[in-house]
Amino acid sequence: MSRILRILSTCTLALAAGISPGQITSFVTFGDSYTDIVNVGDGGTAWPVYLAGYTNTTLHPFARSGGTCSNLITPRPFPSIMESQLPAYFAAVQNDSLQVDAESTLYTQWIGTNDVGVYSLMTGSNAASIVDVETCKIEWVKILYESGARNFLIQNMVPLNDSIVYAPYWYPNRYYPEEHNATQWGVYMAELVLSGNKINELMLEALAPTLPDAHIGIFDSYSLFSDIFQNPGEFLNGTAPLNVTGCVAPCVYDSSNPGNAPVCTSVNGTDKDSFLWYDELHPSEQADRVVAAQIAEVITTGANKYTRWLS
Repeated sequence: MSRILRILSTCTLALAAGISPGQITSFVTFGDSYTDIVNVGDGGTAWPVYLAGYTNTTLHPFARSGGTCSNLITPRPFPSIMESQLPAYFAAVQNDSLQVDAESTLYTQWIGTNDVGVYSLMTGSNAASIVDVETCKIEWVKILYESGARNFLIQNMVPLNDSIVYAPYWYPNRYYPEEHNATQWGVYMAELVLSGNKINELMLEALAPTLPDAHIGIFDSYSLFSDIFQNPGEFLNGTAPLNVTGCVAPCVYDSSNPGNAPVCTSVNGTDKDSFLWYDELHPSEQADRVVAAQIAEVITTGANKYTRWLS
């Protein structure tokens, strides 16, 4: 009998993992230009705006372009989560300009692109490690949980080695115009992203049982973007030939005259929706619509192909 009770208890816990359908009525975003709704990285409308429309939920945006998890780990002259975005959130709560209900609010985090990128871990511009970056992401959960937050969705890093900045088909661009071994960079970036995502997953798995009443989910951005890259016809719907290695708005430097201004062009109209990337680093608006649609499914049904609830 005790064995049956243990099995039933395990099943009950499994069923309790994650948010309930319709539970979420508002969401709070933290991150970088992949999520910023003002300085939009996709050249159009950011995914949180689409998500709010798809789900009829209220968006509270704190993500800021250029940000990292912490400027004490990977310093950049942009608003980081720890030193800028979280203080801005708590200030808004303190002065009552932001009122959130813990039960019905989802907190999202999508950070890492700048932390592991050029002028940071990728180029050895500081003494930090990928472990430091991932530990910071976990601290974000702890800090918000201690303040009363209970629902968390952590979006892991995309395969940045597929973006033009870090791909073997790199060309001198606005984000990094200097010559380098592009193949080597691609391999190194793949290792940084894969190891960072796995470290984050293991840390979250260890953290989840220690936070009573919390719902912690991992949204697998890596797998989603890999699927778009490998099967673009299932996700991209523009009027131009589907393209996962180019971008909507390239800016190309003349490698023989790197001091000159880059030559920038742009794809127009519905042709833009045929691209995975907006520029050499950022996802396209169509890719952001896909992200929003997948997370909308999480909010409306509590489950999704790319989401794993740990608690």
